[in-house]
Amino acid sequence: MFARRAQVSVRSPTDGWFDMDDNRLVRAATPDDAPLLVRFVRWAGEGIPDLLWADMAAPGQDIDAVGLERARREEGSFSYRNAQVLEVDGRVAAGIVAYRLPSEPVPIGPDFPAGFAPLQELENLAPGHWYVNILATLPEARGQGLGTALLRHAEERAAALGCPGVAIIVFASNPGAARLYERLGYSEAARRRVDIPGWAHSGTDAVLLRKPL
Repeated sequence: MFARRAQVSVRSPTDGWFDMDDNRLVRAATPDDAPLLVRFVRWAGEGIPDLLWADMAAPGQDIDAVGLERARREEGSFSYRNAQVLEVDGRVAAGIVAYRLPSEPVPIGPDFPAGFAPLQELENLAPGHWYVNILATLPEARGQGLGTALLRHAEERAAALGCPGVAIIVFASNPGAARLYERLGYSEAARRRVDIPGWAHSGTDAVLLRKPL
């Protein structure tokens, strides 16, 4: 089990390592963290990454292999370069994938996958914001405030980079996550119905939450 600490204070939000207390730190992810990043994105993605990666898989390739390839990329939104991990006693316990959204809306043309257009519409409503794509904690480390600590770290990082705010998209099928973010100062900015063929939660609303900095 991971040791529990009550006090967390993140320092130096623009450096590679961020001491939190005597047994916790946040660090930039590396390609070696890819297996855990894949686990995090599959937990937090509510089944959407599985659908996407299944479509990308070569014959005989499983979705974890696709995820590993993408996590180890040097570019792209889901890349180790956009991730930080939180270690407790030297072991990774939680992770976040976050990055700055474009200042101009991403075009949604006729070739844009229809099922994912509502999600892009929501992202387009947060230009220049620091966007939290993935936030997840290992099951055995939950209940210790690690996700909250990573989110606070993301906010400090966003402020240091001059972002106007932080944005997160949650699904109405996960009200617990929405309540957590609302307690931390995030409020609903917009919502869109999401219909993705084959997705277990098809027909639910995606909700854009924003917090100004």
